[in-house]
Amino acid sequence: MNFYKNTLLICNDSEFILNKFDFTKIYQKYNFKDKKMNKNSYIVNVKCTNCGKEFNADQKNGLCTSCGKVLYPRYDLEKAKETLSKQNIQNRKVYNIWRLHEIMPVKEDKHRITLGEGWTPNVKLNNFGAKLNLNDVYIKDEGQNPTGTFKSRGLCAAVSKALELGVQDFVMPSAGNAGAALSAYTAHAGVKAHIFVPKDTPELIQKEIKRMGGELTLIEGLISDAGRVAKEEGIKNNWFSVSTLKEPYRVEGKKTMGTELAEQFDWTLPDMIIYPTGGGTGIVGMWKAFEEMETLGLIGSERPKMVSVQPTGCQPIVRAFNNGDKFATPWENAQSFASGIRVPGAIGDYLILNAVRDSNGTAVAVDDTEIKDAMYSFAKTEGIMVCPEAAATVAATEKLTNEGFIDKNDSVVLFITGSGLTTPNDW
Repeated sequence: MNFYKNTLLICNDSEFILNKFDFTKIYQKYNFKDKKMNKNSYIVNVKCTNCGKEFNADQKNGLCTSCGKVLYPRYDLEKAKETLSKQNIQNRKVYNIWRLHEIMPVKEDKHRITLGEGWTPNVKLNNFGAKLNLNDVYIKDEGQNPTGTFKSRGLCAAVSKALELGVQDFVMPSAGNAGAALSAYTAHAGVKAHIFVPKDTPELIQKEIKRMGGELTLIEGLISDAGRVAKEEGIKNNWFSVSTLKEPYRVEGKKTMGTELAEQFDWTLPDMIIYPTGGGTGIVGMWKAFEEMETLGLIGSERPKMVSVQPTGCQPIVRAFNNGDKFATPWENAQSFASGIRVPGAIGDYLILNAVRDSNGTAVAVDDTEIKDAMYSFAKTEGIMVCPEAAATVAATEKLTNEGFIDKNDSVVLFITGSGLTTPNDW
């Protein structure tokens, strides 16, 4: 069908700078229908990871009301297969956490807020690899997210879904970076954030939270103490909690680290992922992503060895792993300057431990001296300044290589969860 003689169409493709043009040809090339209409989420419900009870995804949910454990969103993956082919994905021009919107929880595109989070680079570490005699070692640099850490992913997803459910006031405890991310996304959405952090949270992050409009309350003690007060205030004021894994959607933002990793490695996965672990949402989110991607036919059944890294002054997951425990007993008198992984107890402890064990991975502790040394040496070796939590993965890689757990030919990805520029006082 040819229409509109002597009409000039201006577009980026010279193929269509014509005086007389064919709408059918343009329609097919640019796939306008898909761009306009194919924005579905195939979320079905949320389901308890422990007892299996199912809940309505169109209502606000926290922990399972039957057993108190973590809820996960579930999707119609057979339906999602219709559009989530490798070729379809690679043709998409969206490079944020909504790239695979079919398996993300927000149904309406208007609620999918973004500050450009996600699609962070994989960087091969030739100098660091040579130092340890490793041939194939990379970082995924989460410090390039909008708020300087991987927390941007989870809070973007959680705030977006909560907005769709009508939430206007959010509450959370934080060691700092998550609070900054929540402040950023609630500011962007025009809603309110109430954030409770330990008093020793870095001053820069405190300022960041306040400058973006977050209501900041300093708490004596650790993040567990901040969590207790945040819960009390949230219930009293009817604020929606986005505390780690205590609602179902932060994990969906974090799982995009796994989907990106697979796509960036040409639909394969590395032999090993080394990850700093506080609440553990990143590990369990990626593990969830791998399961979904296998069902979708995007990857095979092979999995990376998942390595959980904690500081010696707060290592509940490491202790539980070594003891063969299903759950992790909270760590007494937690201490570490790496505050993001100074988390005495994680609600998703059983999910972290399952991922580590099912992958034939391990859990390792590194002390604060090793972490600080790794921050400095890594900056000099690779020109990348990393936060203490990320430096823990560098220290763990050195330790595991020396112990023989990492083979020289293993492909290894270290998750650099935050930029060193977010923690200037530690330098």
